[in-house]
Amino acid sequence: MVTSGARKQGKIAASVAAEAGKFASADFRAAARENHHLEIGPGPQLEAEWRAAGLTLPDLPAMRQYRLDRIVEQLHQRDLGGIILFDPMNIRYATDSTNMQIWVMHNGARYCWVGADASVIVWDFYDCEFLAAHSHVVDEVRPAIGSTFFLAGTRYAEKARRWAAEMLDVIAAHAGGNARIAIDQCHYLGYKELEAAGITIEFGQEVMEMARSIKSPDELAAMRCAVHACETTMTELAEALTPGMTEREVWAMLHAGNIARAGEWIETQILASGPRTNPWMQEASSRVIADGDLVGYDTDLVGPYGMMVDISRTLRAGGGSPTPDQQDVHALAVEQIERNLELLRPGASLHDLCHKAWMPPVDEYRHYCVLFHGVGQCDEYPEVVFPEAWDEWGFDAHLEPGMVLTVESYVGAHAGGEGVKLEEQVLVTETGPQRFSTISLDLVP
Repeated sequence: MVTSGARKQGKIAASVAAEAGKFASADFRAAARENHHLEIGPGPQLEAEWRAAGLTLPDLPAMRQYRLDRIVEQLHQRDLGGIILFDPMNIRYATDSTNMQIWVMHNGARYCWVGADASVIVWDFYDCEFLAAHSHVVDEVRPAIGSTFFLAGTRYAEKARRWAAEMLDVIAAHAGGNARIAIDQCHYLGYKELEAAGITIEFGQEVMEMARSIKSPDELAAMRCAVHACETTMTELAEALTPGMTEREVWAMLHAGNIARAGEWIETQILASGPRTNPWMQEASSRVIADGDLVGYDTDLVGPYGMMVDISRTLRAGGGSPTPDQQDVHALAVEQIERNLELLRPGASLHDLCHKAWMPPVDEYRHYCVLFHGVGQCDEYPEVVFPEAWDEWGFDAHLEPGMVLTVESYVGAHAGGEGVKLEEQVLVTETGPQRFSTISLDLVP
């Protein structure tokens, strides 16, 4: 792996206090130091729970360095001078800094540069430069130039030119004369300005997805903590689930537990009960859950340390014995999980995963949109489609140790009745697949 060199390695030992010393005002220094939410971390109570559960906490400076090194390695492999990042998930990966993650997804008020020379510059929203002060991999923070219409109004073209001029200066200073630059996503006018200046723009999402695809030991430790937090919440949800609750009342418990346990947000609202479980992908509603209904949900949550937990369970409201129809679809869903999970081994091709995976007869049962997909900070590369979709959507690659994927299953009869959604999160290792989850797949835990 290409390393970032002694210049970066020496910064690992730098204290947060030294970083905070860059700021003139005492409140900014405090916000960047003892009051910074990522510096404070999940908190002593949660950390004690994780240690008591036998979990190891991640070494965050080491995790940040690993991620930067992964990006730099990808840049060198592709002969790129650097990459410009707008996607807040990619910025989090590159810098381990956040700011209004959902808001900046559609406002373009935060972006980042990572150079092949391991330089890292963050442009942040107004008066927010202290939000990256905890991260030793960040060299510099500047005020962002927003060129979306919301931020720039009718001056968007002027703002785009200003954005491009500053970025061209950065490229000249850090790309070593290499005018091949990757961008993960870019506002159209800014892109055209760089192109007019002679910059060759490459597809940055490939760079970042490949960098993110192999997890370090510290990333895996962070993910295990996130899974523990999620499963604690899921247990509370299962214990509280009572006929007479609405779907939204049940779903709110997952949100509350995630936030209380240092999580960040939930990507979807997929929870359905009774007849709404077939077909799948219906979001939580005001429907009142009846005694004996199946209640299925997909966590889809970004938890502690910014790590995603993407597991699905289906429960029977009110307990009791499942009906024969409920037992049948549940048994098929469990069989699909158990059989397909065993395919996740180093060297397995995506083509083989697609064509060797087991599934209930597709002419009798509806299935999920994919068989497997990667997961890290969110749903990530790769995605494995069903055989009938391979020619149109499939692509090939091979699994490597350190990749994390989910195994998907949804079973709902075309003829009607309830459906069952299950999903497991799995680490690919040299000795075979390892589950992250310990929570039961049963309808009545």
